Amino acid sequence: MKQPTRGAAAAFRQRYGASPLHLLLTLACFALALYAGIRLLKGDTIGVVIWFVGAALLHDLLLLPAYSLTDRAAQALFGAVPAGGGGGGGGGRRPSVNYLRVPVFVAGVLFLVWWPLILQKGGHYTASTGLSADGFLARWLLITAGLLFASAIVLIVRTWLRTRPQRKAARAQAQARKATK
Repeated sequence: MKQPTRGAAAAFRQRYGASPLHLLLTLACFALALYAGIRLLKGDTIGVVIWFVGAALLHDLLLLPAYSLTDRAAQALFGAVPAGGGGGGGGGRRPSVNYLRVPVFVAGVLFLVWWPLILQKGGHYTASTGLSADGFLARWLLITAGLLFASAIVLIVRTWLRTRPQRKAARAQAQARKATK
């Protein structure tokens, strides 16, 4: 019997573990990161290095333990709901804490990006742009509330849809009992 011939792409995928496009995109990302790093370090190299080291230390020593403990507390508070809605094996667990985790993460990223303006510490913003720096706190709070509200709506709808078959079965049982009486 004749062995099937393997193409160059299949041989590459076997050796590399992914498609050639993956390698090309990875190399393009590294090239872009190198370009950005060269442009960034052109100005104040020592200041940028100090900022990166300080940010890494701040994250690893303070922020990571803080949000890990907060996440553990949220998990303990909200727990996890079985996927089937009830007791038995319904195909995995759906942690309801994610409906809090995602909007808080997005709000945290927005705060991280805009904190000088949210806390009204961006005096140079008005001088540089000619725009008012007022209202950032109110807008951030509204966005955060909107994200939490939207997440709560999604949780309610998904819970309602997940328990729909159980409600139908309970209704059918009630009608069957009523018919036998």
